[in-house]
Amino acid sequence: MLKTRVISVIGGSRCTTETGKAAQEIGKNIAKLGLILACGGLGGVMEAVAKGAKENGGTTIGILPGDNKKDANPYIDIAIPTGLGLARNTLVVRVADLIIALPGEYGTLSEISFALILNKIVINLSNWDIEGAIRVKTVDEAIKHLGKALRIK
Repeated sequence: MLKTRVISVIGGSRCTTETGKAAQEIGKNIAKLGLILACGGLGGVMEAVAKGAKENGGTTIGILPGDNKKDANPYIDIAIPTGLGLARNTLVVRVADLIIALPGEYGTLSEISFALILNKIVINLSNWDIEGAIRVKTVDEAIKHLGKALRIK
């Protein structure tokens, strides 16, 4: 049995200040719960969530679209260059035990769709309203659902 679980956080490669703060708070909570963070490894939501996790002692994985580890944001511990472009979105989802979605564009939408196809739990703080995802309005609500879904007290 695996002792450590992976949470993928998905969202835009650019984000508002408000979304960035939410992402950092989610990263912080993932680290404090002893979970590993996975994301796309670049900027925007990905950088903010990785920063939150890193600053709180967490481990971060960046699954990169390109061929170069150096493309990862500075808060990524393990950079995985895939050379797959947007197809890497499937890997971001597949590695996760649970997905938290923040606002993003069509790449984020594709990740939510892949997650639901794979019967993964999606906690949805995004701009997309999708049947099958758990819709929440706040970071606190998202973390509460995360703990409940993974049976963390």
